[in-house]
Amino acid sequence: MKMLLFIIGLTFLFSYQDEYAGLRDQMVETQIEARGVKNKNVLEAMKKVPRHLFVPVQSQSAAYQDRPLSIGQGQTISQPYIVAYMTEAINPEPEDVVLEIGTGSGYQAAILAEIVKKVYTLEIIPELGITAKERLKILGYKNIEAKVSDGYYGWREFGPFDAIIVTAAAEQIPEPLIKQLNEGGRMIIPIGPAFDIQKLVLVTVKNGEPKIKKLFPVRFVPFTRD
Repeated sequence: MKMLLFIIGLTFLFSYQDEYAGLRDQMVETQIEARGVKNKNVLEAMKKVPRHLFVPVQSQSAAYQDRPLSIGQGQTISQPYIVAYMTEAINPEPEDVVLEIGTGSGYQAAILAEIVKKVYTLEIIPELGITAKERLKILGYKNIEAKVSDGYYGWREFGPFDAIIVTAAAEQIPEPLIKQLNEGGRMIIPIGPAFDIQKLVLVTVKNGEPKIKKLFPVRFVPFTRD
């Protein structure tokens, strides 16, 4: 019954999403473009995806503000700028196959799906993973494959991947994820202690070896394991 009500409510809200188009445009202009994100595909995806449908109803009025929001289960949806920055950092191309670790609400997966050929996304918390999968299905994303699973081991069945986005902070880069990157593949991941300042890191595979570039301080929810 709870899932049925969720589906009915989301379908109703989706029919009225156009009223938020202006807020999305403003979000992109003032929070994302103004802070240096230039990739046109990323900017268009951020304008298109209805972020208010990826947060609880009581938070929808704040959906386009420049801040993270709670999505339940102790998890958050990242602020729009961080989503755009991380997406641009992996340099997504239309034919790319991308893995996301930490589906959460499904918002980052939806942004990626607007740009790349295929998105595989893993969520360890069943309540979030199941709901996100239904939400993405209702919104018409046919190029997203979602599963409830421990993201530490990636999704070997569909790898290697052109890029990986990790939306939770690990204390070190998971070795299985590095091994699932193509030559020239990119992974962006926050590294550092739980509930403290972490560092956003870009990993690029060159000649079979990972090259690590530290970006800037962030604060993400911790990378959880089974």
